[in-house]
Amino acid sequence: MTMYPVELALRGAPGPVFSVVLPMRNESRGLDRLFARLVPVLLGLGHPFEIVAVDDGSLDDTLARLKALRATVPGLKVISLSRNFGKEIAVTAGLARTSGRAVILMDSDLQHPPEGIPALVEPWEKESVAIVYARRVGLDRGGLTRRMMTRTFYRLFDMMSEVKIDRETGDFMLIDRKVVDAFLAMPERNRFNRGLLAWAGFQARTVPVAMQARESGASQWGILKLVRLAMNAITSFGTLPLRIWTYLGTAVSLLALATGMYFFIRTLLFGADVPGYPSLIVGLMLSAGIQLIGLGIIGEYIGHVFSEVKRRPLYFVQEAVGFDEASAAEGQGIATPAPAPAADAQTPAANGAGDRS
Repeated sequence: MTMYPVELALRGAPGPVFSVVLPMRNESRGLDRLFARLVPVLLGLGHPFEIVAVDDGSLDDTLARLKALRATVPGLKVISLSRNFGKEIAVTAGLARTSGRAVILMDSDLQHPPEGIPALVEPWEKESVAIVYARRVGLDRGGLTRRMMTRTFYRLFDMMSEVKIDRETGDFMLIDRKVVDAFLAMPERNRFNRGLLAWAGFQARTVPVAMQARESGASQWGILKLVRLAMNAITSFGTLPLRIWTYLGTAVSLLALATGMYFFIRTLLFGADVPGYPSLIVGLMLSAGIQLIGLGIIGEYIGHVFSEVKRRPLYFVQEAVGFDEASAAEGQGIATPAPAPAADAQTPAANGAGDRS
């Protein structure tokens, strides 16, 4: 992956008009319902399309079902990753294999209704809006704990990051080819896709879309995964957490200095008091706790640097079905002739292992 300027693709480029990226893991039971609703919507758009399904290390027969469905689902292409790399990277792997002038990202569990796609397409077609987000209407946000954690995350992200994201939008969106190219040019390993799209700065619009309940399977997003994603998001888009501990350390040092001066003057005026053991222990524990939290935050940033400098591939493609042989070779990390800098920058993630998620 080179860091040359990205030459954005034109809307009139040949190939399908629409590409749909479907990251999935253990979604075998819902595939028939998914494509039964998705395909008629895409046909109704009246333009050529492709469907790129990314199997992110499923433990059931999702991959086998996807292969079988290629006989009946028009434009279906399948990517199988070598293991579970996570949704953010699976989305990147799918985007790297799309060729449409506009790409629609959506979940595979039908919480993102395919019937909402025309609403996303309209601003792109009529006004050339680069990113169209689905504003989530009627979304079940889970229990009280999850809702509170979600609100806390967005508040912290808005306060600490250099970009802003709409808390009412999710991963159901349409993005123009030029945005896809810009997204794939970003080499981060620890990825928060919505933050990267917001950082790119292209014109965006939101349209209301009624969300639906999952029809089968279980969510892959537990509390721990969400916490890890939140930490990645916050530490990837700003250094305010580091500055906070600088300010906090300064404040604690000034407080300690003021307390020391107070006891020094008091001892000169009234003599020495009997030492307070409980207050001493509490003070030591508080100081140690603050230091450990600060070291933990520093460790998060060092961990990001460590991940980046290793330059490991973002993912490996185990199998690609429905793509030409050249694309499949790239996806496996097979050596190919080095392209010119500008061409390489246009497709930084197309070689599966070549860039991050």
